[in-house]
Amino acid sequence: MNSLFFYGTLCYHPLLDLVLGGESTCRISPATLSGHVANWVKNQPFPMISESDETARLSGLLVQNLSDQDVARLNFYEGGFDYALEDVVVQVAPNGTQVQTQVYFPTPGLWTPGAVWNLSDWEAQFGVMTVEAAKEVMDGFGHVSPEEIARRFPMIRTRAASRVRARAEPAPTTLRADYGAQDVDVRNQSHPYAKFFTLEEQELSFRKYSGEMSPVVDRAAFVGGDAVIVLPYDPVRDRVLVIEQFRIGPQVRGDVHPWILEPIAGRIDGGEVPEDCARREAMEEAGLTLKRLIPLTPHYPSPGANTEFFYPFIALCDLPDDAGGIGGVESEVEDIRSHVIPFDRLMELITSGEANVGPLILAAFWLAANRQDLRTHS
Repeated sequence: MNSLFFYGTLCYHPLLDLVLGGESTCRISPATLSGHVANWVKNQPFPMISESDETARLSGLLVQNLSDQDVARLNFYEGGFDYALEDVVVQVAPNGTQVQTQVYFPTPGLWTPGAVWNLSDWEAQFGVMTVEAAKEVMDGFGHVSPEEIARRFPMIRTRAASRVRARAEPAPTTLRADYGAQDVDVRNQSHPYAKFFTLEEQELSFRKYSGEMSPVVDRAAFVGGDAVIVLPYDPVRDRVLVIEQFRIGPQVRGDVHPWILEPIAGRIDGGEVPEDCARREAMEEAGLTLKRLIPLTPHYPSPGANTEFFYPFIALCDLPDDAGGIGGVESEVEDIRSHVIPFDRLMELITSGEANVGPLILAAFWLAANRQDLRTHS
């Protein structure tokens, strides 16, 4: 039988159980590895191991009696991130017995170490989301390569965070029926398309208003992720900033002008809160530093076929004459032009149909109703 030493996220038992498939008969013991330390990977929600002086002691778990299938599942989970097994000797609690085993090391030079790793801090911020993401990762075991999983992983994590957020932030049920997950019977689900985005099909029945369950139906949804919507507004100059870029949706629809006027927008990364995402996207897309963020009502733009959920903001900021320009993240092939225009000009563009993106229209109407108050108190 095989054994492995874990020092990072796989010390979190719910994650380890999921990766192993819930059927492993392994034995788990606290252990330490001398001469090594663990640090957060800079700007990432997971750790890396590196050699240190002989006085260093890295705490973790020795997992023994792993089957070949267990190791195959673990290699699949870790392999796409360029972590490979190396031989080490650990000391097992409580007697300090030395055991030869293996541990996952990152490819040298791949990651930059950050602060000292802390499992409790990681669990509080990322634990639930990581387990949720691992469900989608391990669904690919035996069907998708670890390298492909690694390419998809940022969006896997974004989708996982969206599902966690959906459970944690239920909307009120004062008018609508107080039906919930217990009133939906999912018989089967599949992902006929899964890359950057996914398409999920479910065969299900749901409770009707009569109280009876519906016949089993086949429904499909485009699975994206939660996103922020940001309309920057300068209350002193009474100006807004809108962006313009090429969009694949209008292109596929057949729009003869697939360059679209929009608010700043972007997907909320796994572990990121909407407000931080709004500030990050404003800097990436338009080079803007935002002041006050005014949250509008979070909402589904198209719940009939889309899981996307928007967190919109009016963002107070300075918009001088030179605030416009070209922006975007080069590595994502973003080519974004910013326009700084008077508020009245925005409303003209909406009336003419040139500005025809729903989130921009909704934010503009909110601003039309509240702009005078913002101008008075700025």
